[in-house]
Amino acid sequence: MKRILIVFPTVWDRRQLDACRDAWSGRLEPILTEPTAEDFRYDFDVLGFIDETVERWRGRIDGVTSASDYPGATVAAAIATALELPGSRPEAILGCSHKHLSRQTQRRAVPEATPGFALVDSAAPEEAAAELTYPCFVKPVKGAYSIHSGRVDSAGELVGFLSTEAVREFAEYHMKVFDRLLGRYVGSPVGGRFFLAEELLSGKLVTLEGFVQGGRVEVLGVTDSVTHPETGSFVRFDYPSELPAEVQERMGEIAARAVLASGLDSALFNLELIWDPGSGRISIVEINPRMCGQFSDLYAKVDGVAGYQIALELAAGERPAPGRRAGRYAVAASVPLRVFEPVRVARAPTPADLAAAEALDPGTRIWTECVEGDELADFDRWEDGKSYRYGVVNLGAPNRAALLERFERVRERLGYRFEPLPPAG
Repeated sequence: MKRILIVFPTVWDRRQLDACRDAWSGRLEPILTEPTAEDFRYDFDVLGFIDETVERWRGRIDGVTSASDYPGATVAAAIATALELPGSRPEAILGCSHKHLSRQTQRRAVPEATPGFALVDSAAPEEAAAELTYPCFVKPVKGAYSIHSGRVDSAGELVGFLSTEAVREFAEYHMKVFDRLLGRYVGSPVGGRFFLAEELLSGKLVTLEGFVQGGRVEVLGVTDSVTHPETGSFVRFDYPSELPAEVQERMGEIAARAVLASGLDSALFNLELIWDPGSGRISIVEINPRMCGQFSDLYAKVDGVAGYQIALELAAGERPAPGRRAGRYAVAASVPLRVFEPVRVARAPTPADLAAAEALDPGTRIWTECVEGDELADFDRWEDGKSYRYGVVNLGAPNRAALLERFERVRERLGYRFEPLPPAG
């Protein structure tokens, strides 16, 4: 049996691994380490962790992987490289995670899909801000969900945005680990305090996920991102995509060129892409050099093979065989549960509620992210700045209409209740 180390486990790992247990049990053994992706702090000794893990597990494991964007993907690559196990090199992972380095690679490999971009130093944004074209979209060179990202319409607005205390703390503290990894493996002077100002894009947003192994890229699937019309928050992820087949094929070609140019190998990846129906243009929003743990069972529901099965097989040096419409359902979705105003959780589902809601339809899986009494209010520091995610529901159905009906039944059975928070001050 091959042993696969999973570093910085995410909220998705245990349940998604358990959901596809029949596919790997008896031949692959996942080993989840500590700390989790949610527990690591800005002052974590990431380089020491890499070195200690390499020595501890030398000769005792057959592969390393992680669904964690930060810092798991880079740490897994560093450990695998040091132990001469399958996987990308850490500099390739960082070259994708670092949005400026990634844009430079994209501009060489897929210029037609690369939006215009410029670098902005958050510590001194005035000069760059004065030369930009507005409106534009601003994001950190190393993002975390959609925190500190969004449209800006003027130089003054950009300078004000980058001068907030929240942005300063993000650059000074949250990016410390990223800067340490950059220093060891890449040496780029453009560290975590920098932001990108990019051409504003519009159209249909999707996530394309796939894997690369030995110079061969294979697409797992394309998932539609449904967003809130006012805030842009993600409200549902629908698989498979309803985009025209020709558009999805072009997206796959763009993804293959970009991923091969990035140097990734024996790894899952996902690209966020936008298709403009008017012009036909496809643009890369970003490349993430890791699997999308949230979507793993969507592929299992529709195609018959889970993303986590593929991740374990890649880490073990095996050749994965993705399914194609061999699953139980025709469609599947991952639905984030959100509030858009600050609230207190008056009631959260009990374990019995969760079990009953999941039992409504086979394969339904629920992640709850709050408990009774929690205040869901710190929007500026979590995810997209305009909402607060308090849970996720993954489910399948024979068609879209049935899926939405099933989701409403699940939501009702969970029984969340909220009460407004009193005005501050």
